[in-house]
Amino acid sequence: MDEQWMGEAIELAQKAAEAEDTPIGAVIVYEGRVIGRGYNKRNALGNSLAHAEIEAINEAAGVIGDWRLEETTMYVTLEPCPMCAGAIVQSRMTKVVIGAMNPKAGCAVSVVNLLQHDGFNHRAEVVSGVRQEECANLMKTFFAKLRERDKAAKQGGAEHGEEQSTGSN
Repeated sequence: MDEQWMGEAIELAQKAAEAEDTPIGAVIVYEGRVIGRGYNKRNALGNSLAHAEIEAINEAAGVIGDWRLEETTMYVTLEPCPMCAGAIVQSRMTKVVIGAMNPKAGCAVSVVNLLQHDGFNHRAEVVSGVRQEECANLMKTFFAKLRERDKAAKQGGAEHGEEQSTGSN
């Protein structure tokens, strides 16, 4: 089942990419059904809090009618950042299934393990590497396209600048 639920998170991540936002998707499952969905909307909403995990947590809490998301599992395409890992702990989620790891900002294993930190009163089980290659490729492809676009814009600007200087002589 992990592969199937991660597939839904991947579909959401693709929506983020289509909206030119970092392609991260998350779903929260309770008793065999999805109760929360989210994908990155930071650019669309102009809000640094609009991460996939936060969007999914908000929706799931609304469905359950409680901030406590005990006995739920989150499927997320990229290892959660510190903010999202903290929200997962605070919501008392039981399990987090991660696609690709985030060695620069991940706080489920990579930089620090907030999801299983002994100092907190709640810890979540962590499973990583589910559809890892597919999830990692979403990120690689997105950032490669972004770099290409930025490079083309810079080259276009340089060409435009040359035209202007040539035209003024």
